[in-house]
Parts: sequence; structure tokens; C-alpha cells
Amino acid sequence: MERSFAEEVKRLSLGNGEVFHGEGILAVTKALLQSGVSYIGGYQGAPISHLIDVLGDSRELLDELGIYFENSASEAGAAAMLGASINYPVRGAVTWKSTVGTNVASDALSNLASAGVKGGALVILGEDYGEGSSIIQERTHAFAMKSQMWLMDPRPNLGSIVDAVERSFELSEASQTPVMLQLRIRACHVHGSFTCKDNRAPAVSTRALIQQPKFDFSHINLPPSIYEHERLKISSRWPAALDFIRREQLNEHFEGDCGDVGLIVPGGLYNGVIRALQQLGLADAFGGCRIPMLVLNVVYPMVPDELVAFCDGKRAVLMVEEGQPNYMEDALHAILRRAGSATSLYGKDIFPMAGEYTGEVMVRALAEFVRLTAPAGLASAGAADVAAAAAPLAVLKPQAVEALGAPVPTRPPGFCIGCPERPVFAAIKLMQKELGPVHVSADIGCHTFGTLPPFNVGSTVLGYGLGLASSSGLAPLMRNRLLSIMGDGGFWHNGFTSGVVNAVYNNQDSVLVILKNGYTSATGTQAIPSSPTQSAARPLTLDIEAALKGVGVAWVRKVTSYNVAEMRDTLQEAMTTEEGGLKVIIADGECQLERQRRIKPVNAAKLQRGERVVRTRFGIDDDVCTGDHSCIRLSGCPSLTVKPNPSALRTDPVATVNQGCVGCGLCGENAHAAVLCPSFYKAEIVQNAGAWERFMFRVRSGVIGLMAGRARSPAAEKVALA
Repeated sequence: MERSFAEEVKRLSLGNGEVFHGEGILAVTKALLQSGVSYIGGYQGAPISHLIDVLGDSRELLDELGIYFENSASEAGAAAMLGASINYPVRGAVTWKSTVGTNVASDALSNLASAGVKGGALVILGEDYGEGSSIIQERTHAFAMKSQMWLMDPRPNLGSIVDAVERSFELSEASQTPVMLQLRIRACHVHGSFTCKDNRAPAVSTRALIQQPKFDFSHINLPPSIYEHERLKISSRWPAALDFIRREQLNEHFEGDCGDVGLIVPGGLYNGVIRALQQLGLADAFGGCRIPMLVLNVVYPMVPDELVAFCDGKRAVLMVEEGQPNYMEDALHAILRRAGSATSLYGKDIFPMAGEYTGEVMVRALAEFVRLTAPAGLASAGAADVAAAAAPLAVLKPQAVEALGAPVPTRPPGFCIGCPERPVFAAIKLMQKELGPVHVSADIGCHTFGTLPPFNVGSTVLGYGLGLASSSGLAPLMRNRLLSIMGDGGFWHNGFTSGVVNAVYNNQDSVLVILKNGYTSATGTQAIPSSPTQSAARPLTLDIEAALKGVGVAWVRKVTSYNVAEMRDTLQEAMTTEEGGLKVIIADGECQLERQRRIKPVNAAKLQRGERVVRTRFGIDDDVCTGDHSCIRLSGCPSLTVKPNPSALRTDPVATVNQGCVGCGLCGENAHAAVLCPSFYKAEIVQNAGAWERFMFRVRSGVIGLMAGRARSPAAEKVALA
């Protein structure tokens, strides 16, 4: 979730010699301030989202230093910002989630890398790879190789991260090449400390403007300049980068007494390797390691003479490279063979070819490397200790299976309690019940959870904001209309031009649902151009409906997300109308998490002042519930669950609403729209009720008690005084 860093950002003003304690993202921000950057931009996306939030909360400090900060409309827009460093000696940094964000930004990055830079240009990437990732499993390394941009991968501790940020600018300027710095999720949120330097006001800033523009055709990516750019990459920029990496010792060499073998480790994997070696008895708690280790804080370019020197005199070396393809291992093979080295190289023959190198994977692979190479520094007893430390892993999984007794049922991720997108997918299911199966082109965002149970709605996901664009090839080939999904974040990011404008221009007869929840919620509810709450610095709110009509969309309907019946009927109308062209339904419902965050402090303040507060909740009458559970299958709300039947004569569990309910009303709406059952009731919890209201509550409770057993209203509304 997005959070406020208002308190933490005060530490960003610490001066030379003072010690900073905090989170990795804050350390990155402090390093940028110490580096004298002129501008910063970026697009939110986990695991780097909080960097945008920190920068947003640091506007006062940024303004004081004259640093321009922009929350970019897309990763491509952020990457294009770095064009400011092509002609002028200004440092700039941008950030986004990789690799999906780097895909979007790749055109701008290619042009930037071709032209080269005069001022330091840094791209800070959230390398979202592995078991905690939410995206396609690819690596940034390929982009660095393709465009010949240098790639930093620092050790995940605050001192190394800060040093890497500062050195990245120096490397960029020394080689006139943009630099990428990747941070895995644990590095983004690791806590620690480092010794600060003073913040630096940039020489060129919003307070010290550029007086004269510059023009140099050699920086334009057209022939003949592009041929010179390619020559410069090889003859000038690459050698300059190698010289800087070598001279400044950006990579680190750690000695060990088992000198006939070695480990070559990307900086980002250092902590995992050290922890595994500790478990094997080959390293101590302070990082002292018995096996020599070369830590590559710069993973591209690799420095051939540095690698050959490390491998010299070693019988075997293990290359620890997470993910595929094995770019670094193949490069190291070529470097060693060209140098005539006889050192044996291990890598993907021991490690898995794909997947995250978790603690278990690290321990297994390192133990196997020790077994195969038998390091001279280890006595037979030491080797036996390593084998003994790794042995329990061989029986770990069977023991876990035996302890569980039975397989744990899968529990796919889903929408939050009260999410305004859940009722839209319930309405789509009801619409398909009437019209038959419909092909749905899904999109990236919270709404992607609609592809999972209980909805299973969405056949393809092609990219952020590309739900409608991904249906353009299939729509003319299907008998019935297609339905496309798009979030409002995706709409402003890419969907408006790539989807809506394209569909209008090509007169596509298609249906689009835009889920307007007000934020880029999947990455932590950051603001977008149409957010209902804008900061004081951004008072303008753009309108999706006006944008649609401005490009010629005639058929537009806005429906409250929680009104399931109306949404179902509107979907049916859109799918069956004889009117051609693009038909757009705007499902309007604010992100429930952001809504709760806004109203809870307001209600708390009212309660403290003794004012009346009413909270709405929903419940299920145990006596009426039949145990059919169609409500759960249609809704999937985490607050809607089951409990034992209170009746001794009935064994089927009944549905119930737990304390997580936020009173959105979807369960009752679904019951009404699908004609499910009458067991739902609405309850109002009144706090700080007045004397008259309390008196009437007692009277009403007495009357209801007298009438108990005579009649029952299944759609009853209940009131509770707290």
C-alpha cells in the first residue's frame, strides 16, 4: 500500500557525518540529494513504488534545492526525461518497475543510449523477479546488453546502495552513457544505516536556469550520426566504462582460505549467498567467507582482466546467476577461454536454469559445488560438516508433506474486501448467464484478479492499458462482440491512445469497461490524472468521460460499480445494441482501501468530539440461510465465509459475514440481482446516539421481541447502538 513518509523524509536533511537509519528506498532518495541531481521522474510500480511516494512527500526539500520532480504519465515519458542530460551537464534520475516498465520505456532508452549523455543519467529499476513477483519472468540484463547501457546491481545494504547511486552518476559521465541500477524487492525495503554527506544543490536547477539552448546534430539519432554513435559505443564509451569500473574498484574482492576455488556473485545476490554459506559453516555472521568471492556490483559490462585475474590459480569457479538466459555465465566462459584459462566454470549445471534463488536453492547448490570441487582449504572433516549441514534439505519436503497430512487447498489472490471491481465481474458473470460465453480481453491492474476464481473472466493479458488493443485482431473474427477491460490507471498510461483512439479510428464494433477506482491501486493507490483527491500541487483533475467524447466515442454510460443489476443490464445493452462503433461503460467506484483510509480518521475525530457516527454492515440470518452458498460463489468477498449451522437439525454450514465487512453492500446487491436468497440484512451501528434515539431503540427492540415468531422480514434492516 501507498503510505505517507512525511516523518521519515525529515531525515533526508541530515548533513555530513550524521548517521541515517531507515529503509532502502529512503536511502536511495538521500543518495540522489547528495549527488546533485537537477531533475527526477518516474512511474509507480512495485517494488519501487515507495520511491515515488518518498519523493512526493519530499517536495518541500526538493524545491528548496531546486530539484524538479515529476510523477510521469508512463515509463516512456520518464525515460524521455533523461533527454535533458544529452546536451547539458545536468544530472537526472528516473525510476520504474522492471521489466514491464522497461518494455514500455525501451524506445526512449534506445535513443538515449545511442545519442549518449553529457550529464549523468540514471535509471533506478525495481527488479521484480522471483517468487514474490507479480509480472512476467524476465530480466533487465537483456536491455542493458541490447542498448549497451551499464547495469549496476549493488549489495543489498544501505551503504552499498547509496555508494552505487553516487558512483552511477560518475560512471555515466565518465563514459557518456546512461546507467541502470536494479534493486530487488528486499533491497528496496531493507533497513539499515549509513553515514551521510551534505545534500548538494545542483548547478543547473529550477533556481539556476539554463540561459542558452544548445544544438548539436551529432546527438540526433539520424544518419549519419547513428553510425558514429555505434562506433563511439565500441571505441570510446565501452573502454571508458571499463577503465572507471577498474580504477574506482566498483566490484569487490573478498579473500578466503580455500584459495583454489572461488565464487563470482552479482551484488544483489550477495546476502543470499553469505547466508547459505553461514548455514554450511563456510562463513561467519559478519560476512567473513572461507571461499574467495568476487562481488560484481556492476554486472554489465563485465571487466575481462578483472575476471581472469580472480580465476587465475583457481581450479574451479561458481558463477551465481539468477534467472535465464545465463548471459553472465556465457560471457564468463568466453572471457576465460579467450584468455587460455584452465579454470573450470560451474553455474547453471548446479543451479536451476530459471526461478528465484531462495535460501534452500542457495544451500543446495553451494553444497554441491563444494562436494564436486573439494576445496583444498577444507579438511575432510570440514567437507563432512558441509555435507551434514546440507543433508537435512533432502528430507525437508517429505517431512513437510507428512506433517500436513493432506494437501493444502489452493487459495488464489483476490480483490480486497469491498473492492468496487468485484461487483463488475459479478455483473459480467450474470450477463454471460443470459447471453452465453463472451470473450473478455483482460488488462493489468487489480482487475486482473478477475481472471481467477470465483469469476474466471479474462482470456488474455497483453500489457498495461492494452486490454482494448489486444481485442482488435479477434473482434472482427468472432460472431459475438468482445468485451475488454481497462483500469483508469491503464487508460491514462497507454489505453487512451493505443486502445480507445485506435478503436475509434478503425471503427471497431467492440465493448470496453473502464474500471474507474480513482488510483493506480495495484501498486499502492498512487494518484492519476483523474484521481478524486489531488495534492495541492496538482489541483486539476482530468475527466475520462470528456476525453472519450473528445475523440468521438458516442456510446458512453457511467454506472455505479456497486449497482450490480444496473451494471448487468448496461452490459447486456452494450453487447446487443444495433449501434456500431466503440461502446464504453465507466464503472465508477472509488478504491475501498483509499476510501476507508480517508473516512476512518474523520469518524475517529467525530467520536472523540462525542458526535454521532453511523457505520453500515451486512449480515446473514442463520435461520433463513439454506447453505447453498451461491452468494459466495458469485461474490468471492473475503468477508463472506461459512460457519457451523447453529441448528442441531441441520448439518450444512451457513454463510456468514465476518468482522472485516466494510458495508459496501455487494453481497446484498448480488443476492438481489441474481435472485439468490433473502437471508441478507443490512445493519446500522450507531455510536454516540442521542437520548431520543436510544429511547426509540429500546421501544423498537421491545416491539420486535413481542412479535418474534409471528412474522419475519427477510429484507430487514437492523440497528445496533454502540
